[in-house]
Amino acid sequence: MENNFDEQTAAFHMNSLFFKEKRSPGEVADIYSAWSKTYEQLMNSNTYAGPAMAAEEVAKMVPDTRREEVRVLDVAAGTGKVGIELYKRGFTWVEAVEPSSGMLEILSNTGVYSKAYKDFLGHGDSSIPKAAFDVVVNVGGMGEGHIPVQGIDDMISFVKPGGLVVVVMRQEYLDNVEEYRGRLETRMNLLEKSGQWHKVVRKMVPNYFCDKSGIIFVYQVV
Repeated sequence: MENNFDEQTAAFHMNSLFFKEKRSPGEVADIYSAWSKTYEQLMNSNTYAGPAMAAEEVAKMVPDTRREEVRVLDVAAGTGKVGIELYKRGFTWVEAVEPSSGMLEILSNTGVYSKAYKDFLGHGDSSIPKAAFDVVVNVGGMGEGHIPVQGIDDMISFVKPGGLVVVVMRQEYLDNVEEYRGRLETRMNLLEKSGQWHKVVRKMVPNYFCDKSGIIFVYQVV
């Protein structure tokens, strides 16, 4: 029990670095590169359930018989935790986008990603192909100084018609991150009204990160 407490305290400390001041995308990527040395230790199954939650949500939407042929893009892939969880569930065609060099170095050693893009979302042109993926999954990519609201449009653009966008994030970020407060779900709803996607799932989940609740969004692209 004491070890779990120590891990949670350390994980919260690292996470808090993103909230101390406004940071540029490059600065955020540099923090993650520095954190990559201890990320696997701190963000384990005792502290961070998000990757398993997201992979399970994707698995609910894709039959066993299709999982090997489904092309998945893991956005803000970090060290590859989501890819590993997807692989456990039969998904073998997984690609990553991650702006941190340190995280990508660890991700490359997982052996579950067929390709990785070193890129940011929501900041203009990217190297990621459009309308190429069956599923885009984003876990932990939404936060202070992380993917801006406009990144949602990018995610939609990467998905084939009929494909899925799965976003899993800390619920409180909808209110305490200035970029998202009153804007993120508003943008999601506007995109639905304009016929670009439609909502399949919106649900709260406990213990997403330590004792913090998460929220899961699943949309189908039109």
